Amino acid sequence: MVLDYVALALLFFLAVTLVYGIIAIHDVPYKIAKARDHPHQDAIEAAGWVSLFTLHAIWPFLWIWAMMYRPDRGWGMGSSGSKALEDRIAALERRLVGGSSAK
Repeated sequence: MVLDYVALALLFFLAVTLVYGIIAIHDVPYKIAKARDHPHQDAIEAAGWVSLFTLHAIWPFLWIWAMMYRPDRGWGMGSSGSKALEDRIAALERRLVGGSSAK
């Protein structure tokens, strides 16, 4: 009789722990977004709650979305990177034009 109550208590404890764990895990992308001062924090939080109902099918995409933004460099597609690329393309074009005129 006592073991029945112990088993019931253990079953209840495991169920509560599992539900809490799932809810805590779904909130990780929002916490990342909040720590990085992400401009879409609210959307990531709402999508996290939606992911609970989709059995976390969209959760990996939320993680990626939250990790894409960094306060020091934004989305990582700043003008400094494009300027360097433009400089390299211009240098290649100069080499190409200079090489074709030498023939």
